[in-house]
Amino acid sequence: MSQRSQIAWFWAVIVVIAAVAVVATSLTRPGHMTAATSSAQASGYQIADDVSHCGVGWGQADASDDAAAAAGAGDTAAPAPAKVAGGVQDFTIANTNINGEDVTLQNVDSKQVFLELESIGPGAKVPARVVLAKGRYRFVCYPMDENPVLGATVEVGAAPAGSVLTPGVVPIDNNQLILAAKAYGAWVDGRLPTLQKQVAQLDDDAEEGDLAAAKADWLTAHLSYETLGAAYDAFGDFDAAINGTPASGTTALTDPDLTGFHKIEALLWSGAPAAKIAATTRQLKTDVAALAAAPGTDRVDPLDVGLRAHEIVENAIQFELTGQTDAGSHTNLATIDANLSGSRQALSFLAGLMKPRYDRLSDTEAALDSTQKLVETFRRSDGSWTPLPSLTRMQHEQLDAAMDRTVELLAPVAEIATPRKVAP
Repeated sequence: MSQRSQIAWFWAVIVVIAAVAVVATSLTRPGHMTAATSSAQASGYQIADDVSHCGVGWGQADASDDAAAAAGAGDTAAPAPAKVAGGVQDFTIANTNINGEDVTLQNVDSKQVFLELESIGPGAKVPARVVLAKGRYRFVCYPMDENPVLGATVEVGAAPAGSVLTPGVVPIDNNQLILAAKAYGAWVDGRLPTLQKQVAQLDDDAEEGDLAAAKADWLTAHLSYETLGAAYDAFGDFDAAINGTPASGTTALTDPDLTGFHKIEALLWSGAPAAKIAATTRQLKTDVAALAAAPGTDRVDPLDVGLRAHEIVENAIQFELTGQTDAGSHTNLATIDANLSGSRQALSFLAGLMKPRYDRLSDTEAALDSTQKLVETFRRSDGSWTPLPSLTRMQHEQLDAAMDRTVELLAPVAEIATPRKVAP
């Protein structure tokens, strides 16, 4: 993951407890609190879980105080629910089961999850911190091979002014993501016949020795493929054959094992003989036809749609914006344009799930639009693209900033679009 994404990825903080091999995930921005928050007294709790209890110890002292006060007043009513002050909550969660378990902290009313602790081993203790606003919360435990255990409801008071609150996520279950992945996979399958025709035209021109036409056809077909980025895993070995990059220490021109778009690009723009180019376009035509005929190209992993929506742009920053993948055509900006379209397409199949869960979805969509408009200002009137090295320093800085902002806004999509256990 690039530094840019690490900055943006405040939705998932991985804490590794080496001694017990436990991984804890907290949906909060680490080490980022305002002065008001950091100076506020954190509430610390020792939490114990077993096969029939969850979250025991949170607010226990507060609840006992309330019960004692009620008893002193002669009140015979049931004890009031546990209450704690809002703001920083420090937990040390102990798994007293004989098996591992997962633990979440959930808002009782909104069902948002504010803390995830995964695979807590038997006897393990895991520290975690969240910053909570006023509301009703509970721990939910998922012991291995057992039914979920719901913790007692705890009423949390208002957080101190200026607190940087932990963002919550309404869980998405696997079935919802499967539907989105199926729809996206169907869209990809619908694009493959067009790609197949474009590659066939490229091969025809190369076979006829019309290399000027072949260059134009190469770009058209390559950009079509670059819009399908969330499906590359579903393509299996075909992806490497069609759009692989040269091995370390070689170039697209010198790598003897490289096939596909980048090999063809290197040959076309290096002045290689038409017969040699035609051999590579013929192979690409065969590989794309095999991909279009292969079963399973629409079986996109449900996790991939949200993850790739982010990674497509991240990879464009790492490989295209730096010129690493330029094999001679100088069309990296065109590829970035196609990548942004691919990211937007993947995001569109998640929009219904994201809208109630991600309050910056509209900002993300707007960033994709504005960044793509900026990229397209570098397309000339004749349809050719400005080479990346020809950008002025100011133009490059503007493009860097726009891409950085876009990938940061997309980062939470990948985390939100992760299937989570849903409490009953």
